Amino acid sequence: MLWPLPAVVAGLVILTAGADQLVAGAGRLARRFGVSPIVVGVVIIGIGTSAPEFVVSTIAAARGDAGIALGNLVGSNILNLTLILGIAGLIAPVIVGSSVPRREAPLMVAGVLLFAVAAAAGLGRVAGAVLAFATAAATVLLLRNARVESGDPLPGEVSSFREMAEKPVRTSIESVRTVLGLVATLVGAQLLTTGGADVAGHLGVSPTVIGFTVVALGTSLPELFTAVQAQRRGDGDLLVGNLLGSNLFNSVAGGALVGLAGRGEPTRLGYPVLAAMVAVSLLAWLVLYRRYRVTRAEASFLLVAYLMTLPLIG
Repeated sequence: MLWPLPAVVAGLVILTAGADQLVAGAGRLARRFGVSPIVVGVVIIGIGTSAPEFVVSTIAAARGDAGIALGNLVGSNILNLTLILGIAGLIAPVIVGSSVPRREAPLMVAGVLLFAVAAAAGLGRVAGAVLAFATAAATVLLLRNARVESGDPLPGEVSSFREMAEKPVRTSIESVRTVLGLVATLVGAQLLTTGGADVAGHLGVSPTVIGFTVVALGTSLPELFTAVQAQRRGDGDLLVGNLLGSNLFNSVAGGALVGLAGRGEPTRLGYPVLAAMVAVSLLAWLVLYRRYRVTRAEASFLLVAYLMTLPLIG
């Protein structure tokens, strides 16, 4: 009866390893071709750490497992700004010196709100197309905002973060790394989605619950690893920028993929958990904008906020 559990565990391991190599390979290729550090931080790392959410939710939607697809995206969005930001804040206060809370945070909140409206009304192909347009618009805005002001610490943090683990770049090796990372992400996502649906069936719980908890935690591991690594180096701007960017792309790009890959029937999620996702996004924005930092007390509150969202998905 417990045979799907090995598939879930294997999927989590393969997915995490594949996503890590995908982000590393893409970042190093970008460096090789002269892409600016700020664009790497805003777009490549943000989208790269969201790759597991994209792949898992798209496969789940295509298989007809709409609960896992939406539960994963919503759960990941809540996890990023409560559990992951909270853990990082407990390691040390998260200090932000860039314009991220002023420029990227409102864009993230707008993306999450649009996604929540679509999920409440019914995330079908029309809503998917709207979210796809929003993805393109958000990317343009992010690239335009990449023209940072003098003294903004984010570009330097991205460069330092990349070079910490990077050796001289060989295009052929990094291309293979990126492709293999993508393949591993796809395989891990398939195992995780299939196993998660089977576990839900065996335990008699909603697939949405599995998507919101086990699957969302698994697909958020790249963000967690990046956050802890950045926080240990004192790169608070990179940490916050990655989490906000991940939530933005989870919402608009992930939502678009679910809507377009689904089987034509609009997919909905309950109002309480969607309201919690929007509330958590506003809370994180408020905490960051107020003093441009997350203290240990605020980090503890974010962890409590995550626990408070769990009963809403039942």
